[in-house]
Amino acid sequence: MRVDKYLWCVRYYKSRNMATEACKKNQVSVNSQVCKASREVYPGDSISFRKDQITYQISVLDLPLNRVGAKLVTVYCKDNTPPEAFAHLEMLRLSKEHYRRAGTGRPTKKDRRDLDELEENNWDDDTIE
Repeated sequence: MRVDKYLWCVRYYKSRNMATEACKKNQVSVNSQVCKASREVYPGDSISFRKDQITYQISVLDLPLNRVGAKLVTVYCKDNTPPEAFAHLEMLRLSKEHYRRAGTGRPTKKDRRDLDELEENNWDDDTIE
């Protein structure tokens, strides 16, 4: 089975076209070798691919005939992705949220004045030392 079709069948990509595009961008590797979308995958192979800032690592257990349901994905592949990758993604989300909440838009005049005042105070403190 082709690697792009396999990744689509085990529900890592919503469409086969998205899986093919990931292969074209060199984001998919089979057995530590970057591959094309037409690369054949066999049971026992290990696939690593980058999606949403996480490098997933999966092992091929069996080849499905068609796209499988979410409950049956574990029959066909084993996820070996380290939990630190998911923790890193969560930290990125929290850091973005801390900087500025989503949907608040550009800084207001008051925000800008507060930032300028903060910079001036820090600048004055640095010159005194």
